[in-house]
Amino acid sequence: MSAPPLAASGMAPGPFGGPQAQQAAREVNTASLCRIGQETVQDIVYRTMEIFQLLRNMQLPNGVTYHTGTYQDRLAKLQDHLRQLSILFRKLRLVYDKCNENCGGMDPIPVEQLIPYVEEDGSKNEDRTGPPRFASEERREIAEVNKKLKQKNQQLKQIMDQLRNLIWDINAMLAMRN
Repeated sequence: MSAPPLAASGMAPGPFGGPQAQQAAREVNTASLCRIGQETVQDIVYRTMEIFQLLRNMQLPNGVTYHTGTYQDRLAKLQDHLRQLSILFRKLRLVYDKCNENCGGMDPIPVEQLIPYVEEDGSKNEDRTGPPRFASEERREIAEVNKKLKQKNQQLKQIMDQLRNLIWDINAMLAMRN
């Protein structure tokens, strides 16, 4: 499942082995690095699942009904998977470091500012001149409105119950009169 770094990045080594091809292979943009990192994480998850599958099927050598040859084969597979997993983690660390290096000069934007919202009058976040409202404030306001709405619904339910009882009493009095 593991591929060489050039093949994993979508670039075939090919017959062009000159310094320009190697330079282009080294200068990969951040989006490609993120894709390579995502594929590496998927490989790590796959290898880890294979390791757990091997461990689940592996029996401890207690000498009763177990073949040492089978045990040695499974142990060799397990060690190979662990070695490949170690290589994948090193590759992921390299991709992570390269992404951080490429994004080092960027100013971080708070996550709250990346969440768009619409004001009561229909204007968007960018149109406001005052301080920005964050998603947590919006969530708190929505929770307050929901609480008030539940209280109003409870009051309406009580009124409907009272009206139902009143109508029941009126119908009972009318039935006794007849």
